[in-house]
Amino acid sequence: MLDRRPEPMSVAAFFAWQERQPERYELVDGVAVGMMAGARNVHDDIVVNLVAALKTRLRGSGCRPFTGDGSVETLPGQIRRPDVGVDCGARDPDARRAAEPRLVAQVLSPSTRDFDAFAKLAEYKAVAGLEHILRVEPNAAEIRLWSHGANRAREETRLVDLDGNVALPALGIALPLAEIYDGVSFPLRPRPVADDTGSTA
Repeated sequence: MLDRRPEPMSVAAFFAWQERQPERYELVDGVAVGMMAGARNVHDDIVVNLVAALKTRLRGSGCRPFTGDGSVETLPGQIRRPDVGVDCGARDPDARRAAEPRLVAQVLSPSTRDFDAFAKLAEYKAVAGLEHILRVEPNAAEIRLWSHGANRAREETRLVDLDGNVALPALGIALPLAEIYDGVSFPLRPRPVADDTGSTA
């Protein structure tokens, strides 16, 4: 007997099915894929900080942040759930995906680091209306930002200073790194050891 792959799920069927599930899923190539569970506290702290910082600065603008319960259609029929996003479309309380996503932020996790850093990033870059993509490192003050620049080309910026700001011109705001990492303690990194001559190894 030949194994038969299940019929690809439509977006509507996926969302109807998701409502009955206790965990969150994404829709990838027509197949429901489970999301990582059990994130570390530091991951959650950064997500909460991002939502709070965005909510404060976007109030009254017509844009609003959303959490991983929201979603973005990155490709036709492909549903992703960023850790944090910003939707500037008309608010439909019954909708399950962002109407006009303008920003997504992904906080890296050990189990999904490579996928988030490469494959999912490529999908987000393909969303024309997505003006800003943030990738947040939880173990150090390091944020990578991809924004539309001249001729709509994606321009990458790396920020590593807690005194710095993440400029988001399409939203008319900037986020201080100090707020994004508020309350976060970074793991200690080994220091170079000096040898007898005074140089470091």
